[in-house]
Amino acid sequence: MPLAQRLGKLVERIERKSVPVGTLDISFYRDDLSTVGPKPVVQKSDIGFPIQDKNIILVDDVLFTGRTIRAALDAVFDHGRPSRVRLCVLIDRGHRELPIAASFIGRAVQTTMKEVIEVKLTEIDNSEKVLLMEK
Repeated sequence: MPLAQRLGKLVERIERKSVPVGTLDISFYRDDLSTVGPKPVVQKSDIGFPIQDKNIILVDDVLFTGRTIRAALDAVFDHGRPSRVRLCVLIDRGHRELPIAASFIGRAVQTTMKEVIEVKLTEIDNSEKVLLMEK
């Protein structure tokens, strides 16, 4: 959410018009609930604006298998039918399991399956960094 809010504010400054930013909870749309844990923590989705016929940009910190984005797409279409959906990611680490590609990529980072990428943001972690670590 903080990445989307930051990008929304930047676009507002550049374009000089309002950019609505909403949130999606994709917990029940995931196809890997059994691997997430015994009970997923469900948050409220708050898109806050009608998405019918709008251009939607999904924002995610790390694009990996594509499963999170697939779930997000299902959640978006439960709220209406946008005219276009694009994906913006901070890090694309490859290893896709689904045919998902980002339209906007901050950085592509080659990783192994033994590595993980953690994104730390000031709004959540009180620090600003991207970490590549061994599992």
